[in-house]
Amino acid sequence: MDARTAGSSTVRPVYGGVARTFHWVTVVAVLAMLPLGLAMTYRGNTLSIWDGTTDALYSAHKLIGFLLLWLTAGRLIYRFLHGVPPDEPSLAWWQRAGSHLVHWLLYGLLLVVPLLGWIGVSLFPALTVFNLFNLPALTSPDQAAAGRVLGIHGKLALTAGAIVVLHILAALYHHFIRRDGVLRRMWPGLD
Repeated sequence: MDARTAGSSTVRPVYGGVARTFHWVTVVAVLAMLPLGLAMTYRGNTLSIWDGTTDALYSAHKLIGFLLLWLTAGRLIYRFLHGVPPDEPSLAWWQRAGSHLVHWLLYGLLLVVPLLGWIGVSLFPALTVFNLFNLPALTSPDQAAAGRVLGIHGKLALTAGAIVVLHILAALYHHFIRRDGVLRRMWPGLD
């Protein structure tokens, strides 16, 4: 973490380059995962189209989810080792508390949702990715349990999506209405 000038004479703390890279790679992964998940389940479960396209959607979703799980674990390790900058000084206590709650909810969901997906495809079993390799199985097959686990996975993924939307709206509110340094703290290219 370091402090840089945020467009004024006030020096505001910002996240370092590694933390910002973790953040924006996570953003790209999450923004890919949600439509992939909706498209694959719509094609497969709603339309009962089980073809190469549906298989590719499922494979991409599994691969990105698997990588997202490890990316999030690495991100948390980095955060614990390197810390974070202090909160934006102009925030009220309830804004700071809300920000911390949302961030920790997102971290939790970014770990739990992919892990449940992995458990679900282990239970199904549907561990093949692009017919190139299999993810390691976390449990023995049980299709009834797979349905329950993947149902929870889907509901939590939609919950995560809703929280991401709130997170984005809050960042835009801070940038365009409050005009404070909240969004700039994580904006890429500050090095």
